[in-house]
Amino acid sequence: MIFRQLFDSVSGTYSYVLASRPGGEALILDPVLEKVDRYCQLLRELDLKLVKAVDTHLHADHVTGLGELRDRTHCMTVMGDQTKADVVAMRVADGDKVTIEGLSLDVMYTPGHTDDSYSYLMGDRVFTGDTLLIRGTGRTDFQNGSSRAQYESIFNRLLKLPDETMVFPAHDYKGDTVSTIGEEKRYNPRLQVRSVDEYIELMANLKLPNPKMMDVAVPANMHVGLHQEELEKEGRALSAVEAIRILGRPDMLLVDLRETNERMKHGMLEGALHTPYPSVEESLKPGGMLREVAAATGRRIVFFCAFGERSAMAVAAAKAAGLSNTAHIAGGVDAWKKAGGPLVH
Repeated sequence: MIFRQLFDSVSGTYSYVLASRPGGEALILDPVLEKVDRYCQLLRELDLKLVKAVDTHLHADHVTGLGELRDRTHCMTVMGDQTKADVVAMRVADGDKVTIEGLSLDVMYTPGHTDDSYSYLMGDRVFTGDTLLIRGTGRTDFQNGSSRAQYESIFNRLLKLPDETMVFPAHDYKGDTVSTIGEEKRYNPRLQVRSVDEYIELMANLKLPNPKMMDVAVPANMHVGLHQEELEKEGRALSAVEAIRILGRPDMLLVDLRETNERMKHGMLEGALHTPYPSVEESLKPGGMLREVAAATGRRIVFFCAFGERSAMAVAAAKAAGLSNTAHIAGGVDAWKKAGGPLVH
């Protein structure tokens, strides 16, 4: 396995690049905007294709690299269901899995630092975001934080993991890079409390100044969405209502870019072809399935995904591959559901 821990000294942020092999798919956790050049260089050096960029929560101390990485690498952006970010390509909930070729991360909802804080468990290690830090815990005094919720997340979720589980947080300000659940149980001063009330009192008396970047970072991090209006102007976007009307038409080919677990969880559009987003570029090349089907049948390809992010990128990829007769469903299955579109479960 390829595992890289990268550090942004300005904000004290750790980002993590994961892949199962050189030449394979990669995932990055908590990227920082100013470090995107460095990540891209590393991906080139290790011959990796970035397919997912994940933020553990909406950060207040740095601007996320999610949008920039998506624009440069056409990767999918991933955050939790509760996120206030305008559009992320894939939203996950407790119990879901985030997968790339050869690797799978279990999604754990661990609110408290913020109400959209998640941790990600992968075998012998857990990425705890700002929920559990090395010899500390994330502050709970803004962004709908809750000391009570954080106590539950830490004591009833994270500390129930095996003691030898390695802890990789999103931040550290003292130079520590990794810990274990067992170490934190024994030596983390914030975890030596006897009750939830004692923890709430401890967190209430920290008297921390606001993060220096907070007023810039939070608004910026809420706007990572791809600007889908451009496709509308070009006539390459269908509203959910328009898409419902064309369902079943023989001259249209609906292509579902979501992953299998998303389809099972949220329902499917009848008659749609399933081509998960990471395989789209290959499918649009000469000899690729989508290109051949479009050429043989003359049907217009209409891409859709969860929120319109992946499908907008697929339309751009099709255009770059010389296929002009494509469109996407603006707002994806989310908009389709809101418009009353039928779904098959």
